[in-house]
Amino acid sequence: MPDRPKLRVDVVTIFPEAFAPLQLSVLGRAQRAGLLLVRVWNLRDFTTDRHRTTDDYPYGGGPGMVMKAEPFFAAARAIAQEAGGLGRVILTSPQGRPFTQRLAYELSRAGHLVILCGHYEGVDERVAVGLRAEEISIGDYVLTGGELAAMVIVDATARLVPGVVGDEASVREDSFTRGLLDYPHYTRPAEVEGLRVPEVLLSGNHQAIARWRRKEAIRRTLRRRPDLLQAAQLDEEDRALLEEVLREEREGGGGGV
Repeated sequence: MPDRPKLRVDVVTIFPEAFAPLQLSVLGRAQRAGLLLVRVWNLRDFTTDRHRTTDDYPYGGGPGMVMKAEPFFAAARAIAQEAGGLGRVILTSPQGRPFTQRLAYELSRAGHLVILCGHYEGVDERVAVGLRAEEISIGDYVLTGGELAAMVIVDATARLVPGVVGDEASVREDSFTRGLLDYPHYTRPAEVEGLRVPEVLLSGNHQAIARWRRKEAIRRTLRRRPDLLQAAQLDEEDRALLEEVLREEREGGGGGV
């Protein structure tokens, strides 16, 4: 077991029980192996009133409640004391920087992340300013709280930590890793309900299989997320495959995937 985890994640939330799924499957094994440490802190433990209040009415009026700044600052101090520093601070927010595979890779190399979960109408602005928190959004929609967003960030990030996923080749071939969606996957049996696995995958020709997979990844990206092709990392062979796919799509005979 490593002396210290490759990635430590401290999560601050008013619903710590929501993070139980992070103890399961791949991330659970990574924590037991000492590769990953996920520490969940209850924000209410850092309040000072008997009702353990974490929110209050907004200055200036308006609907809803705003999460108070003081408990977050107190939680940050406790984390820094235990971890020997505060690490990279993230605030889940629909107004934040979009969360992408590239950002997940960047965060996986950070060593220490602190994720603050927002709620209600938002978090007192002084939290982001005072803790230099980076606001991150997982999509253009609003959730009831930041817990689900935090779990998405932890899951997508932690699986990129070296050693967390047993077959690291599968991580390298993930959707978005090189700017493309993933290719189609199949397993046994070779025919289900009259639908057969593409013959090339049964051929044993690894070079042909690799080419087919790359071509179908390009085809799938073109069909479903053509915007991604603008920034995709395409080499000369990829561009030739793209031309093939475009020609086939124009002729109406493309892939059938």
